[in-house]
Formats: sequence, C-alpha cells, structure tokens
Amino acid sequence: MKNFEIPTFYKSSFIGEIKELRKISDPRKKDFTPTLLDFGSVQFIIARHFGFCYGVENAIEISYRTVDENPAKRVFLLSQMIHNPIVNEDLQKKGIRFIMDTKGNQIIPWEDLTSNDIVLIPAFGTTIKIEDKLKEIGIQIELYDTTCPFVKKVWNMSKKLGDNESTVIIHGKHIHEETRATFSHSAKNAPSVVVKDIDEAKTLAEYALGKRDRAKFHIEFEGKYSQGFDPEIHFNKVGVVNQTTMLASDTYEIAEYFKRIMEDKFGVENIKNHFVDTRDTLCYATNDNQEATYGLLEQKADLALVVGGYNSSNTSHLVELCERKFTTYYISSANEIKSRDEIHHFNYHKHLKEHSKDWLPNKSPLKIILTSGASCPDSAVDEVLDKVLTYFNDVKSKEEILDELKKAKL
Repeated sequence: MKNFEIPTFYKSSFIGEIKELRKISDPRKKDFTPTLLDFGSVQFIIARHFGFCYGVENAIEISYRTVDENPAKRVFLLSQMIHNPIVNEDLQKKGIRFIMDTKGNQIIPWEDLTSNDIVLIPAFGTTIKIEDKLKEIGIQIELYDTTCPFVKKVWNMSKKLGDNESTVIIHGKHIHEETRATFSHSAKNAPSVVVKDIDEAKTLAEYALGKRDRAKFHIEFEGKYSQGFDPEIHFNKVGVVNQTTMLASDTYEIAEYFKRIMEDKFGVENIKNHFVDTRDTLCYATNDNQEATYGLLEQKADLALVVGGYNSSNTSHLVELCERKFTTYYISSANEIKSRDEIHHFNYHKHLKEHSKDWLPNKSPLKIILTSGASCPDSAVDEVLDKVLTYFNDVKSKEEILDELKKAKL
C-alpha cells in the first residue's frame, strides 16, 4: 500500500503507533477485535480500523501539492474535497476556492473560470457533464483528478454491465456527489436507476412486475433514473453496484432481493441470463471500518463517540451501527465536547444538532467506544480522547499505555 505525504497536523503519533502495532500483529487484517486503552478510571475501546483511507490520503496529497507547486495560479475545487470540515477549512485557508456546494449548487459561475486556472476533481469524482464543461473552458483536469480508484472501480463495473446489455441498479443516496457521479457514468452506458434502501428496491420491483401504475414511476423516482428508463422494458437483465460508503449488508440485501425477483420472473434455471453477480463494489476501507465496528458491538461499554463530518455518509453508517447497542454521540471534533456535563452532537436521522446533558455516566471505570469515519484525521480522534481524559483524575499517561500495549505484543 502506498504511503502518502499528508500534513503532519492530520496525524497522531499516539494513534499512529497503535495502528502500526496492530498492523504488525495482524498484517492480513483478519482480526477485527478492538484495542483496549486502559487509563484507569476511564477506558477507551478503539476500533481496529478507522480514519483516513487510501482515497482520502491520495486526494489530500494531490491537493496540497497542487497549491505548493502553483503559487501563481488560482486553484479551485469542484466542491468539498472530502466530507470533513477540518480538512476543507484548511484547504480554504491555503487559498483553494469551492466552485459548488455539496448539493451541486453553483457558488462560482463557470464564466469566472479561465483556461489558466486549476480545478481539482474531489475524491467522490464528478459527472461527465461537468468534466465536459471544464474541458470546454480549456481546463486540464487529468493532472488534478483525485477521484478515488475504488469509485472508478464502480464506474468500470457499471460499464461492463452496460456492455453486457444489463440495467444498472445503483444503491446510494441520489443527491450525494459520489452517487451523482456514478449515475452519470453509468447512464452513459446503460439504463440506470438509483435506490437508497431495500424499501425503494421493493417499490422499483413492483413497477418492474407491473404491480404499480407505470405512470407514477417517473414521479416516485424523479431524478433517480436515466433518460428513457422504463422498468417494464429495462428489467430483463440487471446488476447492482453501489455508492462505496453504503452499508455492505444493505447492498448485499438489495442485490439478493433483485436476484430473487429475477428468479421468480424468469426461472431459477435462467438466472445467469437475467442477473449479473457483481460481487460487492464497496471499497476495502469502508468494509474494514464497518467490520471493525461490528467488532466494537461485541464489547461492553457505557457509550460510544463517533468522530467525523456531519455530511459524511460512511461516518453516519458507523453511527447507525453503534446505535444498535450503545448510547452514541456523533461529533465533528473535540470542540463539540463542552464540559463533563454537556456535549453537542449530530442527529443524522433528523439532520440537526442536539445538546445533551450528563452525557458522561458517573462510574469507574467508565468504558467508552471510540472510532471515526474514513475522512476524519487521526489528530481529531486524538483530541477527543485528550479532551475526555481531562475529566478524570489519576489517569495513566499515553506513554504508559503504549508501553503496556508493546509488552502485551498487541
């Protein structure tokens, strides 16, 4: 795996050393049990995998290098580089300006750009329409394309499906930048439609089987299907791909559901001619983080802290998993922890900030689950840990913790 050059202030020597110890003891990533950090009166149970992934580090490296190598040029980002406020705010301080917001609303008009400008494509990728617009202006995008290779892997799979005369069903959030990009590339090669969950998948299947009024399809799936898409016609052969940050279990459930529908429609003996097994197009980092979170669910703890941007899809899914067992607080940084008695956190179900009192139970030892999304710097997680430690007396030092882990041959 390539080592990227990212700013040191995104790193944590403490967490970095723990990750390195786990890598040495588990090089094949077969062990998803968490690591216990026993500070005494408070214990942190940290996930086996969390934090920056390959695609994020690649995007950050390219972005900072681009600014440093082009001091005389204007540098723009199509939208947020990744879904993390710490990273995006620092990029803006470096002089990078955003052309659009995360929903695709224009902030800087295309007319303001020139062929001498640099435009970075974010890690989520972008649509063919926007790529063509940039080329029309004369902007070179190949050198500044930070699209994650695992996102492009999904695009390649959708092309293969199209070449195989299959309809592409995309499991994702249709307004998310990555899904918009994937849909654009998929629709170029095949009839395509987006479903956000198993309920929408079932609704789509009812249209395909003629169980719902065909005329209402275009209303119910507005903005989620390619031009000319007709579920009664384009449901002869299908394959499922996904937004890489969705829950793997959900994608699998949707794929298996459509496979059963095609078996019922065409017969089990003919399934190979009507359903393409794409395997899972989820990226390795998302899968590792989700599996590591399942490992956390096997532990006993008093609460969970999940750190990441509030518009981060992969982080919200980690929160969703943790909520199955623990009282969970979704925070963007240590700044959200106001005191031992108050924390500000995000309710992703309602899409709003909430304030909670008496969030730290008065017990000893207090056990806290701690993890973060793939777009969250380790330094942010370290700051959360440090902030919580200030509320407890007679805690061990980080050096003592590392010594204990080394002696235990973690």
